[in-house]
Amino acid sequence: MAVKISRIFHAGYVFESRGVRIAFDPIFENPFSRNCFSFPEIEFDLAAVRQLRFDAVFISHFHDDHCSFDSLKLLDRATPIYMFCVHQEMFSWIRELGFVNVHPVVLNSSVSIGDFEVISRPALDVDVDSLFQIRVQGLNILNVVDSWIDEDTFANLAKQGPWDLVMWPFQMMRELEVLEPYKAAPSDRKLPEEWLSQLKVLNPKNIIPSSCQFRMEDWSWYNHAFFPISYADFHSQVKSVLPTVNIINLTPASGILLGKDKVQSCESLPWIKVIGNPESDYQYVPDLKPPSTASIASHFTKLSDSQMKQVNDYCDKGILEKFLEIGPSADTFFNKRRIWKLSVFSKEGLETVRCYELNDDQMKPVPASGVNPDWCTEVTAAKLHSALNTGESLSSLYIRVVKDSDVDAVEDPLIRCLFSAEFGSYQKAQLARIKREEVL
Repeated sequence: MAVKISRIFHAGYVFESRGVRIAFDPIFENPFSRNCFSFPEIEFDLAAVRQLRFDAVFISHFHDDHCSFDSLKLLDRATPIYMFCVHQEMFSWIRELGFVNVHPVVLNSSVSIGDFEVISRPALDVDVDSLFQIRVQGLNILNVVDSWIDEDTFANLAKQGPWDLVMWPFQMMRELEVLEPYKAAPSDRKLPEEWLSQLKVLNPKNIIPSSCQFRMEDWSWYNHAFFPISYADFHSQVKSVLPTVNIINLTPASGILLGKDKVQSCESLPWIKVIGNPESDYQYVPDLKPPSTASIASHFTKLSDSQMKQVNDYCDKGILEKFLEIGPSADTFFNKRRIWKLSVFSKEGLETVRCYELNDDQMKPVPASGVNPDWCTEVTAAKLHSALNTGESLSSLYIRVVKDSDVDAVEDPLIRCLFSAEFGSYQKAQLARIKREEVL
């Protein structure tokens, strides 16, 4: 006997054993998270997806590239959902979506589904992520999802071997570097030494370079700046510490039959059509010059007058209230008087400039003329409107920080106001829209 493991894409997988089928972090959208496209390109047969029946779905954490209600709504509402999330309202929202069998995952506890025993393990960020250990038919599999592993968990995992398969995140995404491209140093295109050391200790028979299997819009400069590691890089660097390991590039829709002593390819998932070249690889360009925010704005939809009014109202009043609500920055740079310049670009590339005086948890507008700002932020009007209404991830916002200081970019006032203390904005917006559509 063998276990069938099929890749949906990114961190999504389907496991099958003796008639039992479970899914991990399933996403049936392309793009997902606003601007993340499968790499290579794929299409879903959504009618066929609606006919799928899973014996259970496991979700590692609440990030929208792992938990999307637009994907979950396609599944039978009797499907058991097991999810790790410290925010209890997430489980209420999934129940509001119509699922009747929803279970919070307890770290280091196991769930048995047919042949499968699924054990949720703590990740480094224990309040956000989890990883999965899967035991089935005598096989021992580790799905790291896209987490980092803390020392205690790793020490435990090292004792759990031997490992037949490890699904390991292969990409080092430059999420902060693209926020401040004029300051960021080029990537050395190397996997973290910690990853290589951990893989060497785990010493699995097989490795799937996992998660991060996406790219941005075709026009996006992120495609050559955000993803520094290629599959070829992963192969060569992992082979340098594990020369005998079998590395399996599992492309979207493709599957393997995993046995104790043999791995072989099997039929692809019939509800996914691969359009792009399965052999596509990432190409990082270290000296790439980023386009202006004005030119980026041209790729987005023109806002209506009412939508533009909402953006202006937020910049004139809403952001002042939010800044006071979230409290002082964790960085002392912002705990004394600073002048902040915020530039918002329309689709036509027109720049609207506002300046604010920041002091601890206070923000007030000041005239934009004749000031020498201490901090500058650029964003497009369309993305700011989307962030206010439907949720945006930081990597899809195309926000840019222009500065010379050593201050952490995530302490940027706009980033803090949009993302601080806001849990599940993406899923909440999805749920509200889905409910409106059901009424119609």
